[in-house]
Amino acid sequence: MDLALLRTFVTVHRAGSFTRAAALLGLSQPAVTSQIRTLERQLGRPLFLRQARGVTPTTIGDELAHKAAPHLDALMEITESGLEEDSSLRTLHLAGPPEFTAERALPALTELTGEDGQGFALRASFGTAEETLEGLAAGHHDLAISTVRPRGALLSATALCDEEHVLVAAPRWAERIGSGLLRHPGPSALEHVPVIEVHESLPFVARYWASVFDSRPVAPGAVVVPDLRAVLACATAGAGLAVLPRYLCAGALERGEVVALHKPPVPPLRTYFLVVRTGTLAMPHIARAHEWLERAAADWC
Repeated sequence: MDLALLRTFVTVHRAGSFTRAAALLGLSQPAVTSQIRTLERQLGRPLFLRQARGVTPTTIGDELAHKAAPHLDALMEITESGLEEDSSLRTLHLAGPPEFTAERALPALTELTGEDGQGFALRASFGTAEETLEGLAAGHHDLAISTVRPRGALLSATALCDEEHVLVAAPRWAERIGSGLLRHPGPSALEHVPVIEVHESLPFVARYWASVFDSRPVAPGAVVVPDLRAVLACATAGAGLAVLPRYLCAGALERGEVVALHKPPVPPLRTYFLVVRTGTLAMPHIARAHEWLERAAADWC
């Protein structure tokens, strides 16, 4: 069987469409379609069901992808890195949420980029969980950090750590609220406090309200900025309340720049996962980074 046909097939399977696969492979869409048809004729079975938007693999297509993808990834690694014995020439492509990746993962992994004969070059990109997992499946990344556990067998996930969420605001807001929240540990004492969030849907505040208060937030977002570090800066400046990961606001809490408005007996948690394409942990640089992050995460929880 032609390996080029298998590579095209796996790319289509991961991308979910001929158009996206063609862009990833640097081929025209008709060329990709032709290669898939050739492979289907050789196997005597359809591999994809064509739909209005993209394609869906058949049972045979899924089985072939699960068997072939890890081996093709390993062959591509050999091809791209050559036969050099110096593993420091390899590049690890990491993707994840901007704050956690910048504050946690990258400082840990930079220790592996030195000239010890076992290091590697490091490239990082940021994105949502959906974007990150889609990019990993398409082969853009080697290792991903996600708050969503992927489904299916093409991606393999390992729980990395949990982050605790804290409801915080500048001290002056705590003084305005007074002891009302302590006497009545419900959301009513917070209804008139402006909200700082990363999205109009208030994902962090809504999750906290549902978990702790069993209700929905009332106040709309007064400040919406797509980075938790900016949310912390706005909270420190007194713009309102925010729900933040403890690792991100621990320093500000210690310095008194923000205070915890509420201390529930069971704080809301969110789990991070380390995700790879199934079979790629056989590659030394990916395996080493994966193991290193797992070790580092023992001190993050």
